[in-house]
Amino acid sequence: MAAERLSTPPKLKNGTMRIVPLGGLGEVGRNMAVFELDGKILIVDCGVLFPEEEQPGVDLILPDFSYIEDRLDDVVGLVLTHGHEDHIGAVPYLLRRKPDIPLIGSQLTLALIEAKLQEHRIKPYTLAVKEGDIEDLHPFQCEFVAVNHSIPDALAVFIRTEAGTVLHTGDFKMDQLPLDGRITDLRHFAKLGEEGVDLYLSDSTNAHVPGFTTPEKEIGPVIEQVFGRSERRIIVASFSSHIHRVQQVLDAAEAHGRRVAFVGRSMVRNMGIASKLGYLNVPEGILIDIKKVDQLPDSEVVLMSTGSQGEPMAALSRMANGSHQVQVGEGDTIILASSLIPGNENSVYRVINGLMKLGADVIHKDNAKVHVSGHASAGELLYTYNILQPKNAMPVHGETRHLIANGKLAEETGVDPDQVLVCEDGSVVDLRDGVARHVGQVECGYVYVDGSSIGEITDSDLKDRRVLGEEGFISVITVVNRQTGQIVSGPDIHARGVAEEDKVFKDVKSKIARALTEAIQDNKEHTTHQLQQIVRRTIGSWVNRKLRRKPMIVPVVVET
Repeated sequence: MAAERLSTPPKLKNGTMRIVPLGGLGEVGRNMAVFELDGKILIVDCGVLFPEEEQPGVDLILPDFSYIEDRLDDVVGLVLTHGHEDHIGAVPYLLRRKPDIPLIGSQLTLALIEAKLQEHRIKPYTLAVKEGDIEDLHPFQCEFVAVNHSIPDALAVFIRTEAGTVLHTGDFKMDQLPLDGRITDLRHFAKLGEEGVDLYLSDSTNAHVPGFTTPEKEIGPVIEQVFGRSERRIIVASFSSHIHRVQQVLDAAEAHGRRVAFVGRSMVRNMGIASKLGYLNVPEGILIDIKKVDQLPDSEVVLMSTGSQGEPMAALSRMANGSHQVQVGEGDTIILASSLIPGNENSVYRVINGLMKLGADVIHKDNAKVHVSGHASAGELLYTYNILQPKNAMPVHGETRHLIANGKLAEETGVDPDQVLVCEDGSVVDLRDGVARHVGQVECGYVYVDGSSIGEITDSDLKDRRVLGEEGFISVITVVNRQTGQIVSGPDIHARGVAEEDKVFKDVKSKIARALTEAIQDNKEHTTHQLQQIVRRTIGSWVNRKLRRKPMIVPVVVET
């Protein structure tokens, strides 16, 4: 069942569909899948991954577009299953390369991406679809299916081709009492199952969780209780696209005589769009500008903020470290109304600790039911496998443990283990005559966005940043006379991020001077680089032995 590391895939034959995930397999985020058939390409989703602690300075991580870079003219469309950043966040970076790639998605999804693209000065070509619609993107025919998720207007896509059929769920769950009344359409799933699903690409994020995901409706009363007992300001942090959660906050605020200010640019933008399109019901007079909240008593204020994942520049993180205009104080109530994205735990708990030090009461998933997942648990996934009875299954969207758990569910419902393909980013799967198989692997690395640079930061650069952050920095400057073989000046040693003072290096200076002098006298042909390496080795071994550290060492040898 597990993916093998295979060689370069063979040339794609006519009448065979090739599926290549460029992100989202082995990670939670960066979702992107490429479908190829008869020289044409269909893309489903194009999202970002948020960096972890071992990627310092990185703003976003993109899918690796190199596989399709020189074939963008062959792209017939980019289907967006829903409006979360991990599914649409990388669209601007793809459209920078070819702005006229058609974007296909629901009304809300397209509105969110259009607002994002406006900031990048890109006006896209869009095609709005809804559940039940069928669009011919030759050679792919796409039929759209309503699915329930933690954002309205999510869609699964059923792809018909001469090579076979594929159902891609996007992110989904089966909330039977959804706040917007829009359930995952299992009747539609059953119809597709009757027609025949050759390959099923299913959301895996909660495949390891037994049973069924808790309905969103259970969160409202908990938020109401928190509002009822809070005497000062309430600050709620959530994803800036979690419209259902914001609706619950607005309803609770109205019930308790509070007014709400949106905090964070993406929150203001997304809620404005949701309200305009009718996905968010904003009670009249309840909203207030963040600049005017100081005019109200604390007991009448609710701040709806971004930053539930501990992102360093998001509003809540800046509140926790005191660098935001909103100063958190004794008696404030903070509600973290979202689940933790794997890898963000340390950042989130750091923010929680910072807020509690300021005297706030922090409500989060560990001490109250203030969030439910937007993803189907194992029980729900079993339902879909039994309804669809796919010939082949390829779990998507999740870490390796999630993909494997989803694959086991497929096997339990009768999918042949040989036809359960647990893949990774860059895996190449070919579908023909109802059979899907691994045929190779393509290069598919991380592409880092760091400020205005895209793809220029390498893993080696990140390693250097980690060393600087964890072990410190030592520079050694020495001036030598190659003719006499003598040290003219130095070695001068300066350390940063190393606990010890510079005077601790007194002992090693003589060792460096002696090593350099001996090297020059033994061989006057030594290059400057070779002399610098001698300095690096000498001080490096001494620091490792004496200080038990491995800092970044920058040796500079100047010749006179």
